Amino acid sequence: MQRRYRVTQRLNGGLTVEVPADAIATTVSGWLAELGADSPLAGDLQKAVNAGDWPTARAIGEYLAVDVSMSP
Repeated sequence: MQRRYRVTQRLNGGLTVEVPADAIATTVSGWLAELGADSPLAGDLQKAVNAGDWPTARAIGEYLAVDVSMSP
Protein backbone atom coordinates (compact mmCIF):
# COMPACT_ATOMS: atom_id res chain seq x y z
CA MET A 1 0.00 0.00 0.00
CA GLN A 2 1.36 3.40 -0.96
CA ARG A 3 1.90 5.93 1.81
CA ARG A 4 -0.55 8.82 1.80
CA TYR A 5 0.07 12.40 2.81
CA ARG A 6 -2.17 15.10 4.17
CA VAL A 7 -1.72 18.30 2.16
CA THR A 8 -3.31 21.51 3.43
CA GLN A 9 -3.45 24.82 1.64
CA ARG A 10 -3.25 27.73 4.04
CA LEU A 11 -5.08 30.09 1.68
CA ASN A 12 -8.73 30.09 0.62
CA GLY A 13 -10.14 28.38 3.69
CA GLY A 14 -7.45 25.83 4.41
CA LEU A 15 -8.63 22.92 2.26
CA THR A 16 -7.04 19.59 3.26
CA VAL A 17 -6.77 16.50 1.08
CA GLU A 18 -5.08 13.12 1.48
CA VAL A 19 -3.08 12.03 -1.55
CA PRO A 20 -0.36 9.53 -2.45
CA ALA A 21 3.14 10.96 -2.68
CA ASP A 22 3.08 11.00 -6.47
CA ALA A 23 0.04 13.33 -6.46
CA ILE A 24 1.46 16.09 -4.25
CA ALA A 25 2.80 18.21 -7.12
CA THR A 26 -0.40 17.87 -9.15
CA THR A 27 -2.53 18.83 -6.14
CA VAL A 28 -0.44 21.86 -5.22
CA SER A 29 -0.13 22.95 -8.86
CA GLY A 30 -3.91 22.82 -9.17
CA TRP A 31 -4.33 25.05 -6.14
CA LEU A 32 -1.77 27.49 -7.52
CA ALA A 33 -3.57 27.56 -10.87
CA GLU A 34 -6.80 28.52 -9.10
CA LEU A 35 -4.91 31.58 -7.85
CA GLY A 36 -3.49 32.34 -11.29
CA ALA A 37 -0.02 31.21 -10.26
CA ASP A 38 2.44 28.54 -11.36
CA SER A 39 5.62 27.33 -9.69
CA PRO A 40 8.11 24.53 -10.30
CA LEU A 41 8.43 24.37 -6.52
CA ALA A 42 5.37 22.10 -6.43
CA GLY A 43 7.53 19.41 -8.03
CA ASP A 44 10.40 20.19 -5.67
CA LEU A 45 8.02 19.79 -2.73
CA GLN A 46 6.99 16.35 -3.97
CA LYS A 47 10.63 15.32 -4.44
CA ALA A 48 11.53 16.48 -0.91
CA VAL A 49 8.63 14.53 0.61
CA ASN A 50 9.51 11.41 -1.40
CA ALA A 51 13.12 11.68 -0.19
CA GLY A 52 12.02 12.14 3.43
CA ASP A 53 13.72 15.55 3.46
CA TRP A 54 11.23 17.20 5.83
CA PRO A 55 13.25 20.37 6.52
CA THR A 56 13.29 21.12 2.77
CA ALA A 57 9.63 20.10 2.38
CA ARG A 58 8.64 22.46 5.19
CA ALA A 59 10.66 25.33 3.73
CA ILE A 60 9.12 24.88 0.28
CA GLY A 61 5.68 24.45 1.83
CA GLU A 62 6.12 27.71 3.70
CA TYR A 63 6.85 29.49 0.42
CA LEU A 64 3.84 27.87 -1.29
CA ALA A 65 1.52 28.33 1.73
CA VAL A 66 0.89 24.59 2.11
CA ASP A 67 1.54 22.07 4.85
CA VAL A 68 2.37 18.43 4.18
CA SER A 69 2.34 15.66 6.77
CA MET A 70 2.03 11.89 6.80
CA SER A 71 -1.55 10.72 7.03
CA PRO A 72 -2.30 8.74 10.17
